[in-house]
Amino acid sequence: LIPAGAFVMGDASNEGYPNESPTRTVTVSAFYLTKTEVAFAEWKEVRDWAVTHGYTDLASVGVGKADTHPVQNVSWYDSVQWLNAKSEKEGLTPVYYTNDAQTTVYRTGNVNVTAAQVQWTANGYRLPTEAEWEKAARGGTGGKRFPSGDTITHQSANYFSDASYSYDTSPSRGFHPTYGTGSQPYTSPVGSLAANGYGLFDMAGNAVEWCWDFYGTDTGTTDPRGPSSGGERDIRGGAWYNDAIYL
Repeated sequence: LIPAGAFVMGDASNEGYPNESPTRTVTVSAFYLTKTEVAFAEWKEVRDWAVTHGYTDLASVGVGKADTHPVQNVSWYDSVQWLNAKSEKEGLTPVYYTNDAQTTVYRTGNVNVTAAQVQWTANGYRLPTEAEWEKAARGGTGGKRFPSGDTITHQSANYFSDASYSYDTSPSRGFHPTYGTGSQPYTSPVGSLAANGYGLFDMAGNAVEWCWDFYGTDTGTTDPRGPSSGGERDIRGGAWYNDAIYL
């Protein structure tokens, strides 16, 4: 459970990217978020069910270094279809539809689902909005660079450490010394490193994570859901191959 409340979204340090500022205070309702990234084993279990229940696009989608590692190489469309399949598999109400009347469950095709086609109060699974993701990633802290605080090391995240960033204080440099061996990708099993203040793992590093929002400017301050349309969707968190600035 991520509790309801206000937080300061964005970055005022000018250390990241221009579209991370200006900061604004955002209020988010309470919601639940899974503690870890989706492991490849879970992805396969739902995918196997999905392909026999109308989700034909998912037949060969998704890879993972091992069953306990995060699923990779999945598009936003794949992810949303998979979440609908997981909902239906568990007898829950799907969240995403292809029409405003919310009568046609989104199961196939690259459909740019709009906010009007989302059953926000359904008990099924969905992606977090970018505001929800950031509130969750901060773990109840305010004004910090990372889920772990103002500095980052390999103890708290699986990423590429580079001494050129003053806030990257990891004693080990380059790829994570535990997981950066053998063949790429150098992912780590989900939940391997330290959790943040909300008990969530890998909110920085390991695998980049999809959010609901279309990519673009959003000035909303209460449960914002991003721009109404766009060509791309938001990703957050950075991955095993990213420098700290991306995390």
